[in-house]
Amino acid sequence: MTVVTRFAPSPTGFLHIGGARTALFNWLYARHHGGRFLLRIEDTDRARSTPEAVEAIFDGLRWLGLDWDEEPVFQFSRAARHAEVANALLAEGKAYRCYATQEELAAMREAQKAAGQPMRYDGRWRDRDPADAPEGVPPVIRMKAPRDGETVIEDQVQGRVTVANDQLDDMILLRSDGTPTYMLSVVVDDHDMGMTHVIRGDDHLTNAFRQSQLYRLIGWEPPAFAHIPLIHGPDGAKLSKRHGALGTEAYRDMGFLPEAMRNYLLRLGWGHGDDEIISDAQARDWFDLDGVGRSAARFDTVKLTSLNAHWLRQAADARLVDLIAGRLGQPVDKEGRQRLLAGMAGLKERAKTVVELADSAAFYVRPRPLALDDKAKKQVTGDGAETLALLRDRLGAVEPWDREALEADARAVAEDRGLKLGKVAQPLRAALTGSTVSPPIFEVMEIMGRNETLARVDDCLGNNGEA
Repeated sequence: MTVVTRFAPSPTGFLHIGGARTALFNWLYARHHGGRFLLRIEDTDRARSTPEAVEAIFDGLRWLGLDWDEEPVFQFSRAARHAEVANALLAEGKAYRCYATQEELAAMREAQKAAGQPMRYDGRWRDRDPADAPEGVPPVIRMKAPRDGETVIEDQVQGRVTVANDQLDDMILLRSDGTPTYMLSVVVDDHDMGMTHVIRGDDHLTNAFRQSQLYRLIGWEPPAFAHIPLIHGPDGAKLSKRHGALGTEAYRDMGFLPEAMRNYLLRLGWGHGDDEIISDAQARDWFDLDGVGRSAARFDTVKLTSLNAHWLRQAADARLVDLIAGRLGQPVDKEGRQRLLAGMAGLKERAKTVVELADSAAFYVRPRPLALDDKAKKQVTGDGAETLALLRDRLGAVEPWDREALEADARAVAEDRGLKLGKVAQPLRAALTGSTVSPPIFEVMEIMGRNETLARVDDCLGNNGEA
């Protein structure tokens, strides 16, 4: 058997974190078993489904690196097929027309509520003669669900789950306008797409009972179900926007790497011993449903950020330059890119996100004269200015222009003046970066080169730090 999984989002908004994890689990399960991962867009809610939302889902999956194996299926386009299956059940006596009006159904629910009974359809048209149908009332088509016994699902995550059949009612397959319901559409699509495993959030577990009944009524074998616990916020409540339940594009914009997000989402509800840092290759090799826990996972931005810092350090320097190039506030020319590339090894060790990385790297490409922040201005006034002027006179003669020779020269100045090296290095840092925090300043000087270094020092000395 070839494993086939799917991700089936509704295009009513962005690809949120819960959906992204569901997609990841389906993708990994298919890849682990050498199967296929398919994508279905459940766009039957025409009022809320938009092309922009569809594209946002595609973009989110692409950013996460979750490729699908066939052209996406759009559920709305298959409405005729869904209706065909419902009408076949009707012809076989496994479904029936229900003419109950909205007023009747409302009265039925009120009576059930008053009697303390569960509110569900009472089957009033199940065995009634269609000749009794009232005029002018378009019927819905309902399935004839089993009334006795129980429906059992051997869930791959939750274990054996059962429901007594008398707790379920005859659900609607086709609405009075002939359009199929979600429950019918999902079953038909999953069958026609060859789905072997349906991996989704455990908020769909109750749907699985009805869908399983429908599969068997039609005469199809249900897929294996695996209902994964939902993601909660740090406070244990269902994840919402206040916890960080944003779209994947928001995390991209906040400077998270897709490999960090994959690693983090994988560990939300799935485990492999004590392993926290998990590569893509390891994830594909290790992932299976027996590692999925039954309790809700808690979203923790601090842990995500920590993982991101790790994967940032592992990322190729050229890739990181590409990622920060559009975040620097000005165009990056060939010389600026060379500086960024040369400095990236030192920069990425100190950053947790791409945003932080861009902020810390910007000084390499900012135009002169460089603006200094308030702390940096203090470093190039008074004694700092004198030290900077002394260094300027010596820097023109330093050979070779590398970090070791530059540091040796600065140490010599410090010793001559009875200062610690930091008292000499800080005015340089302020003049060259506009800040009091940067990678090792002699590394920065080597990367900038003699001409740019001297020009920035001259700018600073010329206006006494007021640039």
